Amino acid sequence: MIRFNNDYNHGAHPEIIRALADTNHNSYGGYGKDEWCEKAAEEIRKYLGDADADIHFLVGGTQTNFIVIASALRPYQSVISADSGHINVHETGAVENCGHKVQTLPGKDGKISAKQIRQLAKEYQESGVQEHITCPGMVYLSFPTEYGTIYSKKELEEISAVCKEYEMYLFVDGARMGYGLAAPDNDVSLEDLAKLADVFYLGGTKCGAMFGEALVISNPLLKKDFRSYMKQNGAMLAKGWLLGVQFYTLFWDGLYFEITRKAVDFALQIKKAFAERGIPFHVESSTNQQFVVLTASQMKALEKDFIFEFEEKIDEDHFCVRFCTSWSTEQEEVDILIRKIAII
Repeated sequence: MIRFNNDYNHGAHPEIIRALADTNHNSYGGYGKDEWCEKAAEEIRKYLGDADADIHFLVGGTQTNFIVIASALRPYQSVISADSGHINVHETGAVENCGHKVQTLPGKDGKISAKQIRQLAKEYQESGVQEHITCPGMVYLSFPTEYGTIYSKKELEEISAVCKEYEMYLFVDGARMGYGLAAPDNDVSLEDLAKLADVFYLGGTKCGAMFGEALVISNPLLKKDFRSYMKQNGAMLAKGWLLGVQFYTLFWDGLYFEITRKAVDFALQIKKAFAERGIPFHVESSTNQQFVVLTASQMKALEKDFIFEFEEKIDEDHFCVRFCTSWSTEQEEVDILIRKIAII
């Protein structure tokens, strides 16, 4: 069976395994206060322009999301998200478990607009009962979204402007950041994100690392005591250099961008094969996630050789499924799938 169900079904890129092995005989300081975390942070800063950013390394995406949100907001504040946002549907209520309501907006292919955000923020300001309802204090976006779509630079600029107008933070979940940056229609850079977002992260878990996310904090108000929030919430890894080694390996020579670009190329090959077969897409995506609508017989035929993710039932005979490539996907696997698509 060939897996196309997610982008974290292999351990780590061989260069990372090699780097971990090569450094295993040395000893380092704990809790992220080590030379590898410092070196990794410096490599990442090279992509951020002149941004004065703090960089922290955490283990996973859900952990990063709820700690960033909890540390930024006052107890009565809420976070705005698309209804399909990861913090709303895939994290078992982690954000609300730490005391902050997730206010959802209906997304279009996973995205929300500056107009929607302004309307919600304006409704709060003009409500007349502010002390009785939660105050929106942050906007949460994913790049790419849960549907593999990406925000343009113009869209991010507009959302960032609304956030500043209504004194809200902008937080960008980058669990799949590498795949978004590699999309052929992307016009957003890490330097842009460092200017437009108050805080964002570069996912490693889904982009070649064994585990880990690199958090970039640009807004000075969010920097103070962030390590205390990490420690209090179990996010400060004693062997922090294991994260530093991985992110240094991913960024010092651009490996992060190389392997995610390859994954997107494979996904677009698969997309082309489905299109040529006349199989429709549920959402148009230019990243490593492709959402297609299969009949029951087509799905059954593909299930013999491939593992992919069921998303939702469209009607009695049509189902939305996701095919997801990753840094570990091989051309041979893609070719086998393409040949099968042609005959289902």
